Amino acid sequence: MIKIKNIISFLVIILVGIYIYFNHKTIYERIKETIEPPTPVIKEGNSYTKNKDYLFVKHTDTYIPYNYNDLLNIYYSALDQGWDEFTFYCPKEYENCVNDVATISNDEILLSNINNYVHPFNSYSEIKTIYDDTGEVTIKVKHIYSDNDIEKINFKIDDIFNIATSSSMDNNEKLLKLHDYIVNHTIYDINKADYDNSPYDSARMNGLLYEGYGICSAYADIMAAMMYRLGIDNFKISSGNHVWNAIYYNNSWLHIDATWDDPVNASGAQTLSHEYYLITSERLKELDGKENGEHNYENKYYLYF
Repeated sequence: MIKIKNIISFLVIILVGIYIYFNHKTIYERIKETIEPPTPVIKEGNSYTKNKDYLFVKHTDTYIPYNYNDLLNIYYSALDQGWDEFTFYCPKEYENCVNDVATISNDEILLSNINNYVHPFNSYSEIKTIYDDTGEVTIKVKHIYSDNDIEKINFKIDDIFNIATSSSMDNNEKLLKLHDYIVNHTIYDINKADYDNSPYDSARMNGLLYEGYGICSAYADIMAAMMYRLGIDNFKISSGNHVWNAIYYNNSWLHIDATWDDPVNASGAQTLSHEYYLITSERLKELDGKENGEHNYENKYYLYF
């Protein structure tokens, strides 16, 4: 009798195992539907967090996505906070969440344009997303500027403000003086831009401020950092191979391109221009003079323009 019971128990276990094997996806989905995802652990942002809303991306407090745009806002907000790592969870109501995470995390152009909306000190040099079928998503960020870099850059920015501006100036006057100071004290690094072969750290503010050589990424970063110091809302704009600044000025969004205001002179002499200082998109296109100019950005990322 005991032997028969053992055989029956064994057969039941086998049958249950076979059922689970062929129906594991259905079983998993049913279990998943009954379990609420964990609440994300939200830390305080650093001192360079903007917490601002833009037309393309907006700040979020919940970090719980219910659609594609919510995911974009989570990526923007996590970068804006300056976090090195952040984990959030897809709710069961958002069935396509993991697929959308996969799409976003593999779109380098999209992520780069989101990155343009955060303070340069919180922007990434590398970003990686780890996710699985359970809906757990972890964003890992390697920042362009280390804490040591930021300390050195801020020291130099303090110095520039002391030299180029005064307490009697308003923000408009200060911004012009700061723009001119950067142009007059920086040489555009052609070797880095054209051949990626330069002894200078010219792609970052470090090279621009301490070595005197920069390319567009460094010009845009330093202009952004100084505008933040002045309390002026701004973000960066990028095309295929160029980056410059957008600034909220006199109740409208305008362009500033300090790189192109520092043209390379054949004689090597320093040249200061204001052609790309506080201009409209229409004027920017006029100056480019062609459809595929350096400033041919994608409108969907920069809806103000």
